[in-house]
Amino acid sequence: TNYFENVPTSALDYALFAESDRMGYFYNTISQQVLDLQRGVVKNEKRQGDNQPYAIVEDLVVKSTYPAGHPYAHTVIGSMEDLDSASLDDVREWFKTYYTPSNAVLVLAGDVNPPEALQKARRYFGEIAPGPPVAHERAWVAKMSGEHRESAQDRVPHSRIYKIWNVPGYGTSAANHLRLAASILSSGKTSRLYKRLVYDDRIATQISAYLDEREIGSQFVIVATARQGEDIRRVERAVDEELARFLEDGPDERELDRIKTQSYAAFVRGIERIGGFGGKSDILASNQTYLGDAKAFRKRIEEVQLATREDLRNAARAWLTDGVYALEVIPFLDTKQSSANTTGRMSLPELGTPHDLKLPRIHEDRLSNGLRILVAERHEIPMVNFWVDIDAGYSADQLALPGTARLASALLTGGTSRRTALEISEEVQTLGTQLSTGCNLDMSTIYLSALKTTLDEALDLYADVILNPTFPAADFERQQNLQLAAIANEKVTPLQMALRALPPVLFGSGHAYAVPLTGSGTEESVQRLSRGDMAAFHAAWFKPNNATLIVVGDTTLPEIKPKLEEKFGTWQKGPIRSKDLHHVERPGTPAVYLVDKPGAQHSVVIAGTLAPSPDPRSEIAVETMNNIFGGTFGARLNMNLREEKHWSYGAASILYGARAQRPFLAYASVQADRTADTILEIRKELCGMQGARPILQEELDKVKQQQIFELPGAYETTNAIGNLWSDLLQLGLPLDFHDTYVSRVSALTIPEIESCAQALLSPDNMIWMVVGDRATVEPALRKLAIGEIIATET
Repeated sequence: TNYFENVPTSALDYALFAESDRMGYFYNTISQQVLDLQRGVVKNEKRQGDNQPYAIVEDLVVKSTYPAGHPYAHTVIGSMEDLDSASLDDVREWFKTYYTPSNAVLVLAGDVNPPEALQKARRYFGEIAPGPPVAHERAWVAKMSGEHRESAQDRVPHSRIYKIWNVPGYGTSAANHLRLAASILSSGKTSRLYKRLVYDDRIATQISAYLDEREIGSQFVIVATARQGEDIRRVERAVDEELARFLEDGPDERELDRIKTQSYAAFVRGIERIGGFGGKSDILASNQTYLGDAKAFRKRIEEVQLATREDLRNAARAWLTDGVYALEVIPFLDTKQSSANTTGRMSLPELGTPHDLKLPRIHEDRLSNGLRILVAERHEIPMVNFWVDIDAGYSADQLALPGTARLASALLTGGTSRRTALEISEEVQTLGTQLSTGCNLDMSTIYLSALKTTLDEALDLYADVILNPTFPAADFERQQNLQLAAIANEKVTPLQMALRALPPVLFGSGHAYAVPLTGSGTEESVQRLSRGDMAAFHAAWFKPNNATLIVVGDTTLPEIKPKLEEKFGTWQKGPIRSKDLHHVERPGTPAVYLVDKPGAQHSVVIAGTLAPSPDPRSEIAVETMNNIFGGTFGARLNMNLREEKHWSYGAASILYGARAQRPFLAYASVQADRTADTILEIRKELCGMQGARPILQEELDKVKQQQIFELPGAYETTNAIGNLWSDLLQLGLPLDFHDTYVSRVSALTIPEIESCAQALLSPDNMIWMVVGDRATVEPALRKLAIGEIIATET
């Protein structure tokens, strides 16, 4: 169990007090009312998880791969029966037994020195009783023998095979070698399983192999999703053949070197962060907890770098030749949708005054062809990251077929005039780089993260992918089928079903944003796409006068500009097409759009409207208003539906990122019998923000404080800084927007927030969308009489 937070240095005493208070005194405050409330929240979390595709798998796996009495023979969340049977005494005893100083590791990482850290730890935690002795299992692999095979049906679009072996736990040599073996089998297009099943045979849409590392025993997992209509047994045979080849021969030297470089690069990227999984504090805490030595990660790194072909082959032979659990998940036939006592405790420390946000200075310049470049220096780690932002995105599909931008973006790494897709994938891994493409409503982005030692080679690859894609026929067909499979999956995933159906309703015909927010298009449109469409999209939008290149990392403008000029200087300018982003009037009367998902235990409820385009004069007030209403855990919407009613695992509101008018969505996934009630509660909260429940100064101050204090941690890494500037470019906001952020947030007043709420949150301007079992929820929706009920599809 992990508790962690990133806080400004000024708030360190506050955070330590809060954590020590929770450890030493929290169990005294747990009442039956609190327990029942949170039990309801967790049960809704379970229902929400059970409503996702392939949700049945986890229960089947844990019951079939571990013997009774094993600590891993149940899911983390447990069953409904488990949750209902937990008593107040059970919960209090759990805290008193396990959440104690003698059973915990505390890490402080960041702007604090060791003597100060030790002094503060003693001050806040030293008075807490150690706790009782606790016995821990140290190793219980539970190796299986023979083959255990099961088959299950689920409401999913594609068949899937899971193959699982129980193997040694975290920190063992076997686990380190098996983790490398899994990467060789499925990491990247040149990996053995991906190349065979997805690239060559084209019988699968997804393939992964990974080591699920745990303390007393791990699991080696292979998951393959069959292409539509493909026999899952054929897919499994191909998996077995590739695994048998690995068991016989092991990896070759080039494969092993590539995976070692990837492993090292991932570690370097992780330790740039002080917090979060894979960051400095997580590495130190997990190694101390599981291995008894915070520095044990050094041995792990060394063991990976010294691993031989024989080490990997021997580990695989020892653990992957016997004792496999195989689970087939087959589509169910109806998949297609029809229409405390704290006496003596010290007082709570002040949060202190946060430092001003200090982002690195932006150095701006242009290449000879007009390409705008933004460079910021960060020399903490030997890494340089790049973003090329093209003004295209999903909205460019208005001038093509829906799904074009997403497919063209994915195909940029599918082959160039100098490299095949497999050569690109292999070079990415060999150089230890990360190369990815993606889109949002307004932008198509190509991202590169390169080690400083391989920067020149990585830049050559980066420019080639951006400037010279050829969209080869074989890769086009393969990626087209993957996008069709993604659409099929979206159409059975409740929230994505709503995000597909909502934009055309909000924006109407003729608007560039009237496309599925997933960007995947429709089956019909994607099936009609051709290689020529991809080339036309690239020729129309990929031009230096329609792009910005952001560079953040271990470099300088004088160093990097000549390299960029060499690689991108020949990129030719050209005319730019325009998208129709005309102003849309918000709905004058509410309506309820109902998307049927037969048998759903949960419903997704969304209230949607259009917010104004971003404006630097009002954007912070709009952000703060949203955070009071639904943009944070402690916001009104989540406190109502989760903490008070416990109908939902979480409710929130979001301002969708876009340059023009953008969707404002308030949403919750709720138990089906509370669908109509949830609409009433969301309407109540909307009316509250309109004046029925006035905003209190204390409420505003809390949100302002949160926005200010989270800033230092939010922009800790080079990636975060580059993504910030990429976002500002998309939204049309100035790059120095955050330079005065703290002072502008501090100056916000209640009338400013109320003005934003009056303009945006009127219930009469909301379009409602419900994804759920129509037969169950429609009668209650009609009784609400808040607007016309319109059945729609995705």
